Amino acid sequence: MMPRSWIRGSFSDTGSSRGGTAIATLQEDGYRDLAEQYGGMIMKALMIVIPGMIAVLFSLNLAVAAPSNMQDSSRHLYDRVMQEFKHRDYEAALAGFRFFLELHGQSSLAANAQYWVGECQYRLGRYKEALKSFHHVVSYYPLSPKLVASTLKIGQTYTRLKDHEKARMMYERVVDQYPESAEAELARKALDAAPMRDEEPTPQLTGNSSSD
Repeated sequence: MMPRSWIRGSFSDTGSSRGGTAIATLQEDGYRDLAEQYGGMIMKALMIVIPGMIAVLFSLNLAVAAPSNMQDSSRHLYDRVMQEFKHRDYEAALAGFRFFLELHGQSSLAANAQYWVGECQYRLGRYKEALKSFHHVVSYYPLSPKLVASTLKIGQTYTRLKDHEKARMMYERVVDQYPESAEAELARKALDAAPMRDEEPTPQLTGNSSSD
């Protein structure tokens, strides 16, 4: 930002072309007091407006640069935590994704991080916690690329919790709403393997039922 002394000196030397002409005319007419007052008003206005304009331009420059730097920072941290997950250190990855959400909860990667929180919990056998995390993605990030995967994982988590009816509902939702997705193929397989709704067990007959 330019120093105030630089601005003051610059405008004291050059002034405004229109203002200078008006001042000279007033001086020639003998209205020196009015000329001094008029010139002082111009200089005061310039001293107020110019620093403000410079501050606005400076802040705009920071506003353009800041998102780029923040995006680079969030991506770097996200990638580092993903390495922990790929190395199957799920405890470290879980802590890392939670930390990421604390720092970059408004970033474009927040929904992905929330999904991986649930995935870590799922792989650690913490199914009730995982269920909340996947539901969080579905509820708060409806436009996320992880929406379909989260919906499928909710079904898989219900299966782990032996709530087969809710699991079936989630699998059917994936198949109905995203029929061409890879998750839909997994959901179809899960539906084929799941117990039939309201299925009654069939008695198994072995040998001759008549008594001797």
